[in-house]
Parts: sequence; C-alpha cells; structure tokens
Amino acid sequence: MEYILIIISAIFINNVLLAQFLGICPFLGVSNKLSTAVGMSGAVCFVITLATVVTYLLNQYLLIPLDLTFLQTISFILVIAALVQMVEIILKKISPALYQALGIFLPLITTNCAVLGVAITVVTKEFSFGGEAAHLLNLGESVVYALATSIGYGLAMILFAGLREHLAMCDVPKSFRGLPIALITVSIMAMAFLGFSGMV
Repeated sequence: MEYILIIISAIFINNVLLAQFLGICPFLGVSNKLSTAVGMSGAVCFVITLATVVTYLLNQYLLIPLDLTFLQTISFILVIAALVQMVEIILKKISPALYQALGIFLPLITTNCAVLGVAITVVTKEFSFGGEAAHLLNLGESVVYALATSIGYGLAMILFAGLREHLAMCDVPKSFRGLPIALITVSIMAMAFLGFSGMV
C-alpha cells in the first residue's frame, strides 16, 4: 500500500514540475514538439531513477559511515554528470536523430534541478504515509519514488508539449504568443494537478 501511495503522490500530487517547480528550464525549452518531449522525458526518467539508486547507495554505504555527509551535494552532482554523459553517448549511438533534436537540452539534464532535487529528497526528507510515523525511504521505496517522480515529470512534459502544439495552430493574441501563453498554460495545468491533492 505504501508503494501505491508513493506513486500517486509523486506523479499527481507532488508533481516535480507543477508542484515543486523543479526542472522548469528543459520543460519550457524542449516542449515545443511532442516527439522531442517524449525523448527528453525518457532520458530524464532514466537519469533520475539511476541517479537516485547510485546516490542512495553512495550516501548509505560511503558518506554516512565515513561521516562525510557534508559532501552529499557535490558527490551527487558528480554522479549525475557521469550518468548524463553515459546517456548522451548511448543516445548518440542508438538514436542520432533524437540526439540532434534534443541538442543543448541533453547536457542540461546535468544541471536539471529535478534530478538533483529527487536524489537529495530521498536521502534527507522524512515521509509519512497513511498516518504512520515519518521515516526516511529505504532503497525499494526510493527507487519507486524516483521512478514515479520521473513519470510525473514525463507526464507533465508530454501533456504540455501536446498543448503547445495545439496552441501553435490557434489564433493567440500577439502579446501572448510564445512564452507568455506557455506560462499561462502551465499555471492552469498546475491548478488541474492540484485537484488530486485530496486523494492521499
């Protein structure tokens, strides 16, 4: 039951983009086309999940035993940068078209605060589900949380990309074209996702 609560909460209620406002830069930059948004969502999903596993293990079995928790942020950033380089190399070999389409935004995953935010949240924030006492997530819960958070990121990005493609064909007033109407659309999406807050 805890896993279901974690999934619902991470995807809909505490959506990393629409509720926590993490990872907005690539969200606004890559969401012009649905195909690019899907590719970016997949890359972010892979990096968030893998980075969370690696940083959790690094924190539990190296930083905490050696009393080096003050190095959490810098070590997590190094892990994320290495993983993004790996994703970049794999995409360049497997899908050159997607690699070209993502362009500058693929290296931006390194500085995507959603990736670092999830990794830090998992090892520092205490969670409570269903009236239970608050506790730090174990490895299984951390992986589920990271995967659900990245799915929530992808869901928001894909929905937003579809809306932006539709808006491109609409007669939007000149002063609202481009980023202004995009930001208005995001705010309406955030309010819609806020409606899920009574579920958990």
